[in-house]
Amino acid sequence: MTRSVSDLRGRAGPSDKRLRTEFCPAASKPTHRPSRPVERRAKQSYQNLIVLTVGHSTRTLKKFVALLPVYGVDQLIDIRTIPRSRYNPQFNRDVLPRPLQEAGICYWDLGVGPRIDPAVQEQAYPLSRCMSCCLCMEVRPQFTEPTRFVGAAIINQVRLFNLHPTGAHLRHERLTAMMSDGGVHECSYAQNCVQISPKNIALTASISIVYGQVMKQAIGDLFQKPELTSARKEPGRR
Repeated sequence: MTRSVSDLRGRAGPSDKRLRTEFCPAASKPTHRPSRPVERRAKQSYQNLIVLTVGHSTRTLKKFVALLPVYGVDQLIDIRTIPRSRYNPQFNRDVLPRPLQEAGICYWDLGVGPRIDPAVQEQAYPLSRCMSCCLCMEVRPQFTEPTRFVGAAIINQVRLFNLHPTGAHLRHERLTAMMSDGGVHECSYAQNCVQISPKNIALTASISIVYGQVMKQAIGDLFQKPELTSARKEPGRR
């Protein structure tokens, strides 16, 4: 659920076919076209985004609908794999939208997300075990204020998000950030982060892979056609 999103359909992007159904009051229904790329609205959409999560549990439909305005929610995004329940039929997809609409709350059915290849899952799971303890930053000799090095944990997250089909939409922005001051090139490869990692995450492997992705993108950007380079300078785009 979100409190301040005004263009969910626009952020889905042209390549995202998951958005199937929306039920919104006429006053709050988005007016933007559905074909706007996700990159164009990335900065605008995420800057003031507030996302909350909720499960219907065994509540009555009346109590569930009354709960949402208490937290300022005006749009409900349904991400259930199976949007129906034998034991709680009041939350079925064909029942839920109408009382929400009567309460002035938009209902968005995003359906099932993109499927992830099992081989990619095997790569991603060890990376996802990072618990953001920041020990890797404490032992890195170059993690100082002058260098502004982001640290191994952040680089590991970049690799993880780039592996995910949804996260890949912002791959270019992440790798561009890794090229700037404090990026992946600041690593001295001391390997202290691997020694201290409580989850035994191969952080140096992530650093090497992200470094390769950054170099590949930098070379690709260097030889891009001028019209494509100028297009990246549009508002909200790299």
